[in-house]
Amino acid sequence: MMILSQKLVENGCKVVFLNTEFNHKRMVSCMVEQQDEEDSLIKLVSIPDGLGGDDHRKDLAKVCDVILSTMPHALENLITQENIRFIVADVNMGWSLKVGCRLGIKGALFSPASAAMFALVYNIPRLIHDGIINSDGSLLTTKKTIQLSPGMLEIDTGTLFWLKLLDDGMNIKQILNYLEACARSSDLTELWFCNTTYELEPRVLTFFPKILPIGPLLRNYSNMNASSSTRSMGQLWEEDLSCMSWLDQQPRSSVIYVAFGSHTRFDQNQFNELALGLDLTDRPFLWVVRQDNNMAYPNEFQGNKGKIVQWAPQQKVLNHSAIASFFSHCGWNSTMEGLCNGVPFLCWPYFADQLYNKVYICDELKVGMGLDLGENGVVSRWEIKKKLDQLLSDVNMRTRSLKFKENQLDKGRSSENLNKLVEWIKG
Repeated sequence: MMILSQKLVENGCKVVFLNTEFNHKRMVSCMVEQQDEEDSLIKLVSIPDGLGGDDHRKDLAKVCDVILSTMPHALENLITQENIRFIVADVNMGWSLKVGCRLGIKGALFSPASAAMFALVYNIPRLIHDGIINSDGSLLTTKKTIQLSPGMLEIDTGTLFWLKLLDDGMNIKQILNYLEACARSSDLTELWFCNTTYELEPRVLTFFPKILPIGPLLRNYSNMNASSSTRSMGQLWEEDLSCMSWLDQQPRSSVIYVAFGSHTRFDQNQFNELALGLDLTDRPFLWVVRQDNNMAYPNEFQGNKGKIVQWAPQQKVLNHSAIASFFSHCGWNSTMEGLCNGVPFLCWPYFADQLYNKVYICDELKVGMGLDLGENGVVSRWEIKKKLDQLLSDVNMRTRSLKFKENQLDKGRSSENLNKLVEWIKG
């Protein structure tokens, strides 16, 4: 959303960037001391999310339940105070378009996830109506795959993003009720935008032409390989820029980049196997281990060929010539950044759309491999070593990955769609 805001500013728009108070405080505390002229035209504001200080915001069911009862009124007041003339809403905040309509304000939807996930969220009411899923999210069909539209890419029912949450005992009915409300509000605008490209998701975009790709949305660095001291605006974690000079010292296409996003968590046993698996590869690795990680490194772990940081400037890292592969959780931002830099994936999804993204990377795009669980439900160090060895020795995989960098992700039509959004905002 921040990168999209910067693109809008570059095209002459002024942006009021709205967050919840909780996220706003984190974001402001991580802001760079000096912003460039474009960033100064982005005003950061916030409204309450309705949750108290002691409430656990990782309970998505509770978050969804509270948002609709508290945030619409707060948003209405903010629109009046800030003299807002146009709303660009995250697809999962689609209800905000309804608020805008009451005030006579036009809006657009933006999905930072894939077009396939956009289409899936929009079709949740139909999936319930057609008896494919229950209102609590459980599957009613015995089919292994479903199609949102005839001829469209089939979706493995095992990758439906709410099923893991259902297995974890979360109240999925509240979440689906919330997403249904967002889906109904989607029809209040003809402007649906997504961080994807026609080349990347042709079938989805063919059968859902209302979704207009404006990707890949990437940060605009003047020199991607430089060890710049500039931190990325909007990052909630402080980037350790020392990894760039470390990468400069590594051979070309030699480093395994290991990063699992801001949510993935391992238990101690799985963390041990991951660490020891990286050791076994006997290759240089750059491993992002977040500061909220409470795991202890196993006694046998050497790590002498690697560098461990708490957070990395990922787009710069993936663009570096030393990177050979991306060991990833397959979040959509990571997926786009990996594809745009021609890097093959070793996929280890954690939850949500990552499960679908992994299947798409491996089976449709054929630029990645997955991992197999052992009988104890743990990915072993030997499995990690085996798959990394296979990935790094697969010349065809590397060639296909480089094609996405060189040929596949044409920005031409995405730029045209972004211009449509700018014209609507200014009009």
